[in-house]
Amino acid sequence: MLLVHPVQELLRAWPVLVGAVVVGSTGGHGSWWSLGATGLVILGGLLRWFTTSYRVTAEQLQVRKGLLRRQVLTVPRDRIRTVDVTAHALHRSLGLAKVEVGTGRTDRKNDGVKLDAMTATEAARLREELLHRAAAPDARPAERPRETLLARMRPDWVRYGPFTLTGFVTVGVVAGVVWRSLNEAHVDPRRIEVLSALLDRFGRTSPAVDVLVVVVALLVVVTVASTLGYVLSFHGFRLTRNDAGTLHVTRGLITTRAITIEERRLRGVEFSEPLLLRAVGGARCIAITTGLRVGRGAERGGSLLLPPAPRAEALRVAAAVLRDDVPFTRTLTGHGPRAARRRFSRAVGTALLLVAAVLALWALGAVPAWTWQVALVLVPLAALLATDRAHALGHTVVDGTLVSRRGSLVRRRSALSCEGIIGWNLRRSFFQRRSGLATLVATTAAGRQRVEVQDVPLPQALRIAEEALPGLLTPFLER
Repeated sequence: MLLVHPVQELLRAWPVLVGAVVVGSTGGHGSWWSLGATGLVILGGLLRWFTTSYRVTAEQLQVRKGLLRRQVLTVPRDRIRTVDVTAHALHRSLGLAKVEVGTGRTDRKNDGVKLDAMTATEAARLREELLHRAAAPDARPAERPRETLLARMRPDWVRYGPFTLTGFVTVGVVAGVVWRSLNEAHVDPRRIEVLSALLDRFGRTSPAVDVLVVVVALLVVVTVASTLGYVLSFHGFRLTRNDAGTLHVTRGLITTRAITIEERRLRGVEFSEPLLLRAVGGARCIAITTGLRVGRGAERGGSLLLPPAPRAEALRVAAAVLRDDVPFTRTLTGHGPRAARRRFSRAVGTALLLVAAVLALWALGAVPAWTWQVALVLVPLAALLATDRAHALGHTVVDGTLVSRRGSLVRRRSALSCEGIIGWNLRRSFFQRRSGLATLVATTAAGRQRVEVQDVPLPQALRIAEEALPGLLTPFLER
């Protein structure tokens, strides 16, 4: 901790350090300001070691930390849902790991308890003790539960990396960091020789060529970044199940991560097909379970059961996790022509409104004529999107599981155990009421905390709710 925390605090505080250098430079004391700020940041990191302690009892996990603001965090053992073990590059070089204990109270980042810079051996032992309720800290390897391999990373899966949005996010983050650093340092990008030469070259060519060059360069950069991000995130991916009733996911190249999911907390599986991934026959699996964060996305959160992989492999893994393939092979019930018309009216209607707005601006002389001509392309694209969204709608209740499919840009087929449903929401907008449709929302304490059956006829929505949880809505219905 004496090395890890100061380095981490320096990385987090780099905007403050750059600002201190800039402020100090105006008075001629930039070096002293930067040294003072760096010293304070390092001191704050060192205090973590002097003020942090923890203990595990038969009933509780307790962590005490803080100097000026003393905190004692207590987590009952029976409330622990997940134990996430992560090791960044600095951790791995020192043989350390970070343990995050989740309670399932919320999906916020600051929920639960974090123990940073533990030895890798101690972190693994603590995970086993908290989740598997080991009888003794020195349990022998022979007493550990037997594991069954469900899936592992294959080299040919890397071809799905470019068809994720990881590259766009990475390029955007890097561009934002570079731009912020230049602003903090008051550096004019036009004074950088390489950038200045590129701008001059663009000024001597036609705008069409400039746009084409930028698009091609961006696609190349995004493809490389997406592939590299895929390898860094999912290298060595393994999904296993052990006899103690847990699923265990390990992955990562530079930063390794181990996530354990108790099967008794598992409420279902989501079979996800983003548009680009679906176009090349790929898909991924996400756990619907309590205690795992989903706010930062499936890849960065702990709910990912399978990275982008062949669709057949994703179906096999989803069925293996649920121990039942029927929810993913059963033909779904469609939502009828009224739901399809609503998809077309929303998509095509929005496109026509945009075209009308651009036409009005052209009539007022605010935009050139080619803008509304280009906007017309949105109408057939909206029609294709509406067709795909209407085709995606479907549902069924089979083997005690509610299955719902929806979406086009990200098509999701969610299989939620009826035992995990804690309530129903019936949503009806003004236009849905005119069409006799409703959106049935199954509320759950797991995953995104809801599974939607979108734009289904109201009588059919009530039949779905009655079939999934008999008698729950009966007292609230009128003849």
